[in-house]
Amino acid sequence: MEKIAIISDIHGNLPALEAVFADIKLRGIERIYCLGDLVGKGPDSAAVVDTIQRTCEVVIQGNWDLGINRPQDQPAGIWQQQQLGPERLAYLAELPFSVDFYLSGKLFRLFHASSQSVYHRVKRKSSKKERLALFQNTEMTGAAPNGKLPDIVGYGDIHIPFLITMKNPSEKSVATSSDSGLMLFNVGSVGIPYDGIPQACYCVLEGNMNSQLQAGFSLQYVRVPYDIDYAISRAHAVHMPETERYALEISTGLVHK
Repeated sequence: MEKIAIISDIHGNLPALEAVFADIKLRGIERIYCLGDLVGKGPDSAAVVDTIQRTCEVVIQGNWDLGINRPQDQPAGIWQQQQLGPERLAYLAELPFSVDFYLSGKLFRLFHASSQSVYHRVKRKSSKKERLALFQNTEMTGAAPNGKLPDIVGYGDIHIPFLITMKNPSEKSVATSSDSGLMLFNVGSVGIPYDGIPQACYCVLEGNMNSQLQAGFSLQYVRVPYDIDYAISRAHAVHMPETERYALEISTGLVHK
C-alpha cells in the first residue's frame, strides 16, 4: 500500500509548513498533494510557493491563489502581491482546479472549496443537498474517463477538519454488501486552523494507488505543533499589514475579523 499526504491552506505560514513537511518525512511519505491557498494572511507567501512547487506532486488552486492575481486596493493584498512577484503570481494563476484518482477501488476527487468554484464555500453544517452537490461533475471538475462520479471527495478552504459519510442517492433504499456510500472530508489547514486547535493539520491517505480493485484504505488526521511565537515574530520583522489579526488567529486557532 502507498501513502499520500494531503495538505491545504498554508497561507504564507512557513514555520507551520516546515513542521508538517518534517512530520511527513518522518512517516516515510513521498507523495504530497496540496489543495490550495498557498498564499495570503502570513508573511512568507513567496517562500511557501517556492517550497510547495518543488515538493508537492499535485497542487490545486485555491481562492487566494486566484484572487491575489486580481487588482488589489487594500494594504494587505498589495503587500502580498509585491512579495510574490510576477513569476509566482503567474504560477498561482495557472494551477488546476481539481484532481481525480483511484485508491483501493474508490474514485477520489480533490479540490479547494467546491465542485463549482474556488469561491463557493461549503461548511461542515451545510445542508445535505449542498454536500451531495460536491460529488457532481461540473464544468470546472470535468468527468472521469468512464463518466463515474466520485466515491470520496476531499477539500480545504474552511480550515476546519471533518469527515462524514452519506448514503449514495443512486444506490438502493435497502443497503447491500456492494453499496459503498459516499465519504466527504475536509483536510483542515496547515497555516491557520479554525477549529480551536492552534496546531498545523493535514491528512494521510493509505491504499492501493491507481487501482480500481476494491481493497482496504484509510484516512488519518495528523496534528503537528510548531513554534507559533517564531511565526508571529516573522510577521513583525517584515512589517506585514494585519500582523495582529494573523497573530491572534494562529495563536488561538479561531477566526478573528
